[in-house]
Amino acid sequence: MASADIDRIDRKIIAELQRDARITNADLANRVGLSESPCLRRVRRLEAAGFIKGYHAQIDEVKLGVAFNIFVGIKVRRHADDQTSAFETWAGQCAEIAACYLVSGEIDYLLHVAVENISAYEEFLTSELLKNTSIKDIRSNIALRVVKSSFGVKAVFD
Repeated sequence: MASADIDRIDRKIIAELQRDARITNADLANRVGLSESPCLRRVRRLEAAGFIKGYHAQIDEVKLGVAFNIFVGIKVRRHADDQTSAFETWAGQCAEIAACYLVSGEIDYLLHVAVENISAYEEFLTSELLKNTSIKDIRSNIALRVVKSSFGVKAVFD
């Protein structure tokens, strides 16, 4: 199923679930203008086709103690599959790395690192990043405040 195979109602369903993943099927159906059974069938079809990959809780980073966000640009030493695969496996296992993107441009990867404070980032930098032999260069950018935060892309385009 391709994005061209979903219609406006499917996009409304996705948008409503992005706003509130805990919404009941009855309320969801009401908001998108369907009866309950067809709405549930559409949700299941969107899940099966991979448009809806999962349901997540939005956490309070401050209360959890990981509100210090750093965006780290990484250049790897070599672009061979064994090097990048090892780096990606490592990044996927680091609890401090909230997200890792392969990017084009001056850097190879962009990491979103979320830790408690600057001391925790210094520890992560010295004990993990600087010791990773597949990393050639590290550029850290500390986030001062969140301007916009979102789970995914906008599902309905007006």
